[in-house]
Amino acid sequence: MGMFNGKEDKKIGAPESISISNMIGKGTLITGDIETAGNLRIDGKLKGSIHSKAKVALGNGSLVDGNIYAQNADIEGEVTGVVEIADTLVLKSTAVVKGDIITNKLVVEAGAKFNGTCRMGEQPMPREQSKADHIKVESKKATAA
Repeated sequence: MGMFNGKEDKKIGAPESISISNMIGKGTLITGDIETAGNLRIDGKLKGSIHSKAKVALGNGSLVDGNIYAQNADIEGEVTGVVEIADTLVLKSTAVVKGDIITNKLVVEAGAKFNGTCRMGEQPMPREQSKADHIKVESKKATAA
């Protein structure tokens, strides 16, 4: 029997894995990258990057020293690294982001701190791109309109 829901254990990668939620509690330190198809909530500390196909929530007092790649994210804690969100990034009033932000939609509450560059819009942006390339992309987009 499955440990949590009484059903037989599903194969990893099954569609049901999207509903999985993972939590790292206060007082917990993890060193290493986290990869998940489901939601992730961190109230503790992580030294490493996060790759989530769903939502990442960083609680107040959380600390992430690494990059975050996710569909959506709510940040109340502190991040040092690139935050790349495919859909919506919410920076709560207690958020501190030291690094670049790449997102489709951005919500910033009063009091949130953010130091770095920010790129927004639905077009996918390459992760490693020089400033010269970025300017060329912008000018092409402007003339094509």
